[in-house]
Amino acid sequence: MAGGALVGVDASVVIKWFKAEAYSEDALRLRDDYVSRSVDVASVELLPFEVLNALRWNPTVDADTLRRASGALHGYGLWLHTLEGELAEHIVENSLARGITIYDSSYLSLGEVMRYLSTQRTGSSWRRPAAIPSTTLSV
Repeated sequence: MAGGALVGVDASVVIKWFKAEAYSEDALRLRDDYVSRSVDVASVELLPFEVLNALRWNPTVDADTLRRASGALHGYGLWLHTLEGELAEHIVENSLARGITIYDSSYLSLGEVMRYLSTQRTGSSWRRPAAIPSTTLSV
């Protein structure tokens, strides 16, 4: 765990770590902050698959970039949350209430649960230390 803020990210942010597009500079700054351990990055277990799939089907991304991205995603050691407990409940309820996909709801719900956990300090098995403030970033 880093000593700074906890930042929730979705695949649209992490894709920018490997492919230049709008807001890539912000996403790369976040990546660099994560690598230097000044922030911590959290997401859902779906994230690496979504990132790689988006890169795979982008005609400007070559096979070597895809392979490097796959290795890097593993190497970064991102804090990826599983579909269980309170998070799973939030994902389903947000999807139904907002008319969004389970995929989109997973990122939204993680941000909500992270904020809740940072103030309520529940007994969740994946709770982070209370000293780390919570924010959600989606560029």
